[in-house]
Amino acid sequence: MALEKEVKQEIIKEYKRHGEDTGSPEVQIAILTTRIKQLTDHLRVNKHDESSRRGLLKLVGRRRRLLAYLRRKDYQSYLALTEKLNIRKK
Repeated sequence: MALEKEVKQEIIKEYKRHGEDTGSPEVQIAILTTRIKQLTDHLRVNKHDESSRRGLLKLVGRRRRLLAYLRRKDYQSYLALTEKLNIRKK
């Protein structure tokens, strides 16, 4: 259940740091957040889909680690990103 190419390109365009940026923490977190929302909606309909639930938990863990990294390295960027993506802060 991957993101469509156009959706992913729009996310990259919105959150990139510079011209050819596709792998910065901000971009990765934004892509993961979109996939997490997509899987959450899927699981609301398909409550017994355990493999998708496990995939969702893996994505949430990866996003949590990236957010912790971004918080350590660039706190202002972390605050702006969590505000923009509406992610709760600890």
